[in-house]
Amino acid sequence: MQHNHLFHEGNPGGERNTRLAVLLTFAAMVAEIGGGWVFNSMALLADGWHMSSHVLALGLSIAAYRAARYFARDVRFAFGTWKIEVLAGYTSAIFLVIIAVLMFYESFQRLFAPVPVQYEQAIFVAIAGLAVNLACAWLLRGGHSHSHHTGYHHMHEPHHPDMNLRSAYIHVLTDAVTSVFALIALFGGKYWQLKQLDPLMGIAGSAVVAVWAYGLLRDSARVLLDAEMDAPVVEEVRALIAADYTGAEITDLHVWRVGGGNYACILSLAVDCEVGPEYYKRILAVHEELVHITVELNRKSKLE
Repeated sequence: MQHNHLFHEGNPGGERNTRLAVLLTFAAMVAEIGGGWVFNSMALLADGWHMSSHVLALGLSIAAYRAARYFARDVRFAFGTWKIEVLAGYTSAIFLVIIAVLMFYESFQRLFAPVPVQYEQAIFVAIAGLAVNLACAWLLRGGHSHSHHTGYHHMHEPHHPDMNLRSAYIHVLTDAVTSVFALIALFGGKYWQLKQLDPLMGIAGSAVVAVWAYGLLRDSARVLLDAEMDAPVVEEVRALIAADYTGAEITDLHVWRVGGGNYACILSLAVDCEVGPEYYKRILAVHEELVHITVELNRKSKLE
């Protein structure tokens, strides 16, 4: 019998909001890069360059949603297309790392070779950019929240948000933070003549971007490499089998994620009774997040 490998339903709302965020971010990017060059603000330029990477990253997020949907029924994808979205999140994190390095390099240079800044004009552009960033963060806030499910296991395991949407959310959130840093630098330079504050805020912004990029790289890489055997559901599978009256013993167990909060499981058991694989599948069905279960049975007598 043909199994259904559609383990992830997609996120139409997240995709729609990401499209709106791309348009807003692109407009702000043009304004900030242009304003930074004209008004000689490194902090404003850093914010604009950072924002340009987000236009590309948000566009990548949209492409990932569409690709995952387009290939959803393609038989070449053994466990569905959800990881296309995760791969987009990982790639977005790499963009963040590159931008953080560029921001640090340019800001460090300006630290020792400052240039005059037209503060009033630059402040106006930075405020406009911050407003756009906050609007985009509000649109994409679902990427930082958790979905709610019912069921035995879902009552106590941390839930997994849409990683593709989360990457988009982190991009615009880091934009908002660097916009705040730019404003601090510009106000400090205008009212207290702290000219070195502009490149220092650029360096601080690069550090924030790097930290958040690391978190996104770590989480998305774990999913892509199937490094999920420390998930709570693994120990719960072991506990269910150990507590069963048949006395089955686990000889091999593999659990990995195939959707936002959905897992596949391959379980090998050593048994000495006449129950079949379907019996153990029913036992494990209490965990709603186990959407694809394969059970292999071996007689204990044959293993000895």
